[in-house]
Amino acid sequence: MYLKIATVNDDSVVAVKKLLAETAQRADKCLPAYLPEVGKPAQHVTEAMRHSLAGGKRIRPLIVLQSAQTFGLPADAAMPTACGFELLHTATLIHDDLPTIDNSPLRRARPSCHTAFDEATAILAGDALIIAAYDALAAQADIDGVSARAVVQVIAEFGRFAGAGGVIGGEAADIRGEGLKADRDLLEYIHLNKTAKLFEVATRAGAILAEAGDQYIETVGSYGRLLGLLFQITDDILDVTSSAKALGKPTGADEQAGKQTYPALVGVEGARQHARDMAEQALELTEALPGNHQFWRGLVKLVLDRQA
Repeated sequence: MYLKIATVNDDSVVAVKKLLAETAQRADKCLPAYLPEVGKPAQHVTEAMRHSLAGGKRIRPLIVLQSAQTFGLPADAAMPTACGFELLHTATLIHDDLPTIDNSPLRRARPSCHTAFDEATAILAGDALIIAAYDALAAQADIDGVSARAVVQVIAEFGRFAGAGGVIGGEAADIRGEGLKADRDLLEYIHLNKTAKLFEVATRAGAILAEAGDQYIETVGSYGRLLGLLFQITDDILDVTSSAKALGKPTGADEQAGKQTYPALVGVEGARQHARDMAEQALELTEALPGNHQFWRGLVKLVLDRQA
């Protein structure tokens, strides 16, 4: 059992970590271009946006860039779209941390946005980051070698996967599920929509920009969905087993809030087994992707074994 996981060598994981660090540096240079210059009366909003963007792992931008490269488009050519995903993701974290939702004082090892500023500023900064994400996605059309039709398709999918039928719907279900008895169907809905769909559309976006065939877009999207499910399961496990210092955010919050998680449903060991199952399924799909599979395989192992 778990034979495919065992075949992922340490070198591939090290290579993904190196690539992730390099991507973070490149994305950090590009992201400020999508933060507007505003007058002094509203300057605190852009300051809050910058505060919240700092320190992220940039795993979603990495996925966009590597998906584009896998299907023949130079990775950096997809950077505007990669930035769009990070802008949206950061917005969801700001809103997730709000007192009316998870009431978290810490994010990315820094005070959360509403803690560093105030609740109204945090709401507006999150809203502004969502709008900035669409600015970044639209800017993709200015890049040579990318068709406007592909850009429009990415924007359409981004909106569909991130809205009430995706990330926002998953967050709404997560809130409603607090305090209820652990329910597998509800839990799977939350994980799929709140987390996995953004991973799925990130993989699809890179492939769409590279004008990959429909079959490849579906395959890499399915991989992204499984990777996102794996990411959320490991996140739930770390909330139980890790520390705030290691994660850069409070731990034990899921249990305290009565959230729907796999540790609550099947225990920590059951959750770990489910994570391995997701990893195996994702690794199976890498065999249908073109080129070198080492990145996609190493990424699965990195997420499965992550400590933060």
